[in-house]
Amino acid sequence: MIIRSDETQDIEVPGGGTMRMHLFRPAVEGRFPGVLLFSEIYQVTAPIRRLAAMLAGNGLLVAVPEVYHEYEPAGTVLAYDPAGTDRGNALKMTKPVAAFDADATAALTALAGHPACSGRLGTFGVCLGGHLAYRAALDPRVSAAACFYPTDIHSGTLGEGRSDDSLARMAELKAELLLVWGRQDPHIPFAGREAIRARLEEVGASYAWHEFNGQHAFLRDEGPRFDPALFLQAMALTLDFYRRTLGGSV
Repeated sequence: MIIRSDETQDIEVPGGGTMRMHLFRPAVEGRFPGVLLFSEIYQVTAPIRRLAAMLAGNGLLVAVPEVYHEYEPAGTVLAYDPAGTDRGNALKMTKPVAAFDADATAALTALAGHPACSGRLGTFGVCLGGHLAYRAALDPRVSAAACFYPTDIHSGTLGEGRSDDSLARMAELKAELLLVWGRQDPHIPFAGREAIRARLEEVGASYAWHEFNGQHAFLRDEGPRFDPALFLQAMALTLDFYRRTLGGSV
């Protein structure tokens, strides 16, 4: 399916100023399930844009917010280098968790109100974005969340003060989760993954769990950790997941 990937939407976040979202959607008339896609710490990089395009080309309206909009000018993309990594990690621990949550609420409202949205909402995220996709799915409007190697959930170290409540709030979750991990990922070790899974079982969450022999960021189609075979497997799992949970054109 041919897509449009040249649109942006600037939305107001209460207490957080203006946040830019990048939109990707089928280039045909119709209404499609909406997916809020959260990036890694580098914001809307070329690999993130290609990932959004992949999803949109399968019949989804995808919105990608700039997660550090309070700290960087609109359109800022951090580089995949030591300086970009240091800046992204610093902002991840500077921004309050409540501000990440406010972004998600405003973005979901804007996405649901888009003329091309069917009203069915899901989330997707990688790395930092995997954690944010999970937290956004605490919003009862969200039916499905695909979270790829989400960092900091097991350790509770997201945001200012490094003391998030993501595990504690898991009992509130109504959305279905798809969780995908790389077994060679040093950021979420076996014990961390087991802690997350134990909590999911404790609260009776509806979830699917997949572990691959892959490294952190194995979806990123740039750099030495990219695994094309795992990328294709993971995208097939994701699209099947959204077909079942969101319906529509996926």
